[in-house]
Amino acid sequence: MSRIYLSKAEVTEVEEAYVLDALRSGWIAPLGPHVDAFEASVAERVGVAGALALSSGTAALHLALLDAGVGPGTHVPVSSLTFAATINAILYTGAEPVLVDSQLSDGNVDVDLMVHAVDTLREEGKTVPAVVPVDLFGRCVDYSRLLPLLEERGVVVVEDAAEALGASHAGRAAGAFGRSAALSFNGNKIMTTSGGGMLLSDDLELLARARYLSTQARQPVPWYEHTDVGYNYRMSNILAALGRGQLDRLDDMIGRRREIRDLYAKALAPYGDIRLLGRSGEDTDEFDNCWLTTIVIDRDGPGVADEVISALGGQDIEARHVWKPMHLQPVYAQYRSFVTGTSDDLFRTGVTLPSGAGLRDEEIAFVVAALTAQLER
Repeated sequence: MSRIYLSKAEVTEVEEAYVLDALRSGWIAPLGPHVDAFEASVAERVGVAGALALSSGTAALHLALLDAGVGPGTHVPVSSLTFAATINAILYTGAEPVLVDSQLSDGNVDVDLMVHAVDTLREEGKTVPAVVPVDLFGRCVDYSRLLPLLEERGVVVVEDAAEALGASHAGRAAGAFGRSAALSFNGNKIMTTSGGGMLLSDDLELLARARYLSTQARQPVPWYEHTDVGYNYRMSNILAALGRGQLDRLDDMIGRRREIRDLYAKALAPYGDIRLLGRSGEDTDEFDNCWLTTIVIDRDGPGVADEVISALGGQDIEARHVWKPMHLQPVYAQYRSFVTGTSDDLFRTGVTLPSGAGLRDEEIAFVVAALTAQLER
């Protein structure tokens, strides 16, 4: 059996047809009709007024933060259990990230702790224009609680939905919360454009300003005129064509990842000290996209996750730790944090398992056999 990857992209003849059309159209450089159509389709899917296709989810976060007034001298509370790109986007603006811990159930940010961080910083006289909650592993933050609390404080929410396209909370799609949201289409995400991302918002003026900045802030005159510093952040027509094909198949890919999660859940049900991080969609108020099935091994010992990952790796199965919390990363150690120890524990005990939509049942069975053999040692 060949190597089993964590979340390998699945590309079919559907995507090939879109990409071939883009190649034959002559629209090879950034922008073009597939970009326009991709933006319109994603905006419609999420239920927002507009979308802006970009080179990465990080670029989307950066532009969203600039719109929110984030910059030097400001502080931005952000989920600590995330990928470094979330923090880096804040640092690009010159602001200071403030790292906030998770809740135990699903690893998403602790809402009460994030609000406490906002209040504490403001009591200290610091400026807090925005927060960045992260929809971890494809499951939305509890926005029903978070949004009203921040709205009454006048704090902008920038949703990092990089991992969460196709998920929903309280009947609203991931990417539709807050003033703006960022998606990622990196190669390992629920759907991919190889590399790329998207900025979403109901504010068309926000998107127009971001569009302007993302194309090197060129003024609309017959020569190169610049009055602002801009960025080279736009998506190519070819990658947007790939994204359109993936979007056509998104529901099927989510369905398959859900089937895979269910296979893991059934196999691991006899183990009382193993749980799946978050719920699996049984709660009608929550629908995660099952991007990565993550287990938490509630056993004592410092190397719980290490041993499982090593054992699976020995059988050519890719598995990983959950994100190492940003407050534990050497590069961010200087920044303020509000922590309870929850994300530290999840990092110690959490393992992400192969979850790609292209995996066959027999491959999942092979992973389960290797996993349970290690758990029973």
